[in-house]
Amino acid sequence: MRVAISQFGASRTIAENTARIVSDAHRAGEAGASLMVCPEASMIRLPDKDESLVGRVEPVEGSFGTGLALASEETGVTIVAGGFTPGDASRVKNTLFVASGGRIIATYDKIHLYDAFSDKESDKVLAGPVEPVTVDVEGVRIGLATCYDLRFPELFRDLADRGSLLVAVPTAWVKGPLKEEHWLTLLRARAIENSFFIVGSGEAGVRSIGRSAAFDPMGLQLTDLGAGDGFGVVDMDIGKVAETRRANPSVHNRRYAVLPRSGDE
Repeated sequence: MRVAISQFGASRTIAENTARIVSDAHRAGEAGASLMVCPEASMIRLPDKDESLVGRVEPVEGSFGTGLALASEETGVTIVAGGFTPGDASRVKNTLFVASGGRIIATYDKIHLYDAFSDKESDKVLAGPVEPVTVDVEGVRIGLATCYDLRFPELFRDLADRGSLLVAVPTAWVKGPLKEEHWLTLLRARAIENSFFIVGSGEAGVRSIGRSAAFDPMGLQLTDLGAGDGFGVVDMDIGKVAETRRANPSVHNRRYAVLPRSGDE
């Protein structure tokens, strides 16, 4: 499978960001990619601490989703991109869009909200249900996760149990001490412990690190797009998942099941 990664800093204008993704989707299609992963908050840039997105975001059938769907039809590329959808009177939902074959085939609402490092995403965003989401692209099952989800290995084990051979992680990984090291270490760890491929697309710009990266099931790094806007293509031999799991069957050998906690614990 050939996977494209789109890395950019989103603006405050949905139309501008949609156009950027559409352009990169055509670039991905010309490169022979079947999947393209874009950053978290690709629809509209993450709000500042005292800023709300209520009333400024779109439902799935809005212009952003429609633009992605049309681009997927024109290019033959399945597009995973982060956006926001309406929530309640004071909060929105942090939603991944998956466009394929001219329609939105799946969405995923971020489960783990970034209430850490002096931030509190839950003040502005509704957490999604504890219902992991996968999609199939050309016979390959792909799991979905968003940014802060990466710090919770249980979700990725669940995605592995659901048959994921690759996990896409759109991200706006905020800059800070050791944050780049955390990002790359956690991507590698999730790949190794589950013996699958992982692709993280990171937002570039003044607040986020960029550093989009991909790792294979043995933890070998396949690419790093650096800090600025960028675009890359990675070839993945999906058969390496089964090969790795035969050599090191840790997913099979584990002794613990993954159980979700209720929201009030």
